Order: sequence, then structure tokens, then C-alpha cells
Amino acid sequence: MGSGKPEKTQKPGRTPKPFGPNNPKSQSKFKKKTNTKNTANRQIKTKTTSVTGNNKNNQPSQPASPSQQLRYFLSQFESANGVQLSSLELESIKDSCFLDVSQELGQDVMKLEKHIKEAFGAKWKEELCEGKHIEGKIEAGSPAVLVVSPSALRSIELLRGMRTLTKECHAVKLFSKHMKIDEQVSLLMNRVNIASGTPSRIKKLIDIEALGLSRLSVLLLDIHTDVKGYSLLTLPQVRDEFWDLYKNYFHQQLVKGDLRICLYGPIPNGNEFKGKSVELADGDREQLDS
Repeated sequence: MGSGKPEKTQKPGRTPKPFGPNNPKSQSKFKKKTNTKNTANRQIKTKTTSVTGNNKNNQPSQPASPSQQLRYFLSQFESANGVQLSSLELESIKDSCFLDVSQELGQDVMKLEKHIKEAFGAKWKEELCEGKHIEGKIEAGSPAVLVVSPSALRSIELLRGMRTLTKECHAVKLFSKHMKIDEQVSLLMNRVNIASGTPSRIKKLIDIEALGLSRLSVLLLDIHTDVKGYSLLTLPQVRDEFWDLYKNYFHQQLVKGDLRICLYGPIPNGNEFKGKSVELADGDREQLDS
């Protein structure tokens, strides 16, 4: 029995078109798809090449040598303070005043603790990890490492790179954002090995004798630039606050050899200082653009 539906008949004058790749329409679509895929492949290759090139150009710069740190530090000091240091003043600050940062470790923030360990040598665990307060030997609120950054955010970021060192003796955050000074004073009544903050709050805590400097051995200056290209030593207001802090509390310790500075971050190529020179302790004059 039939279904009752009329069978479809081929209309006269029309030849049924084959299915599959023999169908002209299918061939057209197939070719188009193939071309699209090829184009995509070309785009992917181009993109890969571009990214590879960018990665090569944007690789983290190697840490600066002590002499490079010295030249940049002195040039920034003269520029910010509008002075030209005399030969006698220049001789008082030597390469040895700056930390020789391992070239192998680079400047990955998460490897920062390894740089700090190397700076303290065999005594790193005793100086950086021990959490007990020893009366008469370890002054409360006096860190062995002080990190100075242009912002609260950078202060926290650098502390993350030293997380394993601060399990027993917590680091103290010394900035004003979301933190009251009374709270920080309270924290500084205990043993402190590592502290990180901004110039203005650090100076204020030293001024009121809450933050001590008797154990300070390494002053790490965060000179990474922000999205606008500013750093701790070039952002106008913060720069002035830092140099005020430095001249009042750190310069004499540096000259005596009790303190070493580490400029942590890429140092500019020196083109902006072309033609200027700094007289070093040995009497040799080195070009800042070298």
C-alpha cells in the first residue's frame, strides 16, 4: 500500500547535480574553506613571528653592575638636587657601596630572595629568617633589609619575592595606603628583619623613632618604571621625598661602609646623560653613555 503522498518527480529540463566534491558549489565552498585555512595559517605564522620578536626585545634586562649602579645613582642625585658633586664627595662613594647582583638570576621579582640571600652570605638565615627578639642584641623595629618603592602596590609586589624569608618573622609594610601609622608603630615594637614601603612614610617612622636603622645592611631601591615611564628616582614628588630621606638617614651609613645599596630594576641606556661624566674614586672619568 502506498503512503498516499505523491512521489517527487524530476522537473523536465533540469539535470540532477551530483553531491560531494564533484558538485561545483561544493567545490567552490571547499576551495574557499581551504583558502581561509591557509590565510589563518599565514596569520598565525605572522603573529608567532611578531610575538617571538617582541619577547626577544622585551626580555628582562640583566642586573646592573656595581659601577653602573654607582654612575646612575650619582647622576640622579646631581640632577634631582641641582648640584655637582666635588671630587672629594665622589671619592667617598665607591663601587663597593653597591650590591653586586647575580647576573644568572636576572631581575625576576620571584627570585628576589635569592639576591638578598647572596648579599648576606652564610649569615642569611640568622639575619633574615630568625624571629626571636634578643634583648640587648637585636633592636626592635630595626630591619636588616629595607625596600623603598614609589608606591604601596610595588612595595607589596617586592615583598612577595621574599615570602619564604618572612614566615617566622613577618615583613612590615611601611606605606600610608590603607595603613595607619599607629598600627605600623605597634608592629615595629617587635623584631623586624625585612621592611618595605614608600619614602614619605619611612621617613616619618624614622623621625618618630619607631623605625630603627641599627641593623640596616641592604637598602633596596625599586627603580622599575610605571606605565608612564616614571620610577622612584624620576617621579617628581616621590623623587624629592626619597632624596630627603637619603640625605638625612642613609648617606653617612653608606659612606662609612655600613650600608650597601641595590638598584633593583632596569637602568636607562644613558642617552639622556650623554656628554656628562662622573669622577670615580680611582680618578678615572667614565662616560655615562658608555
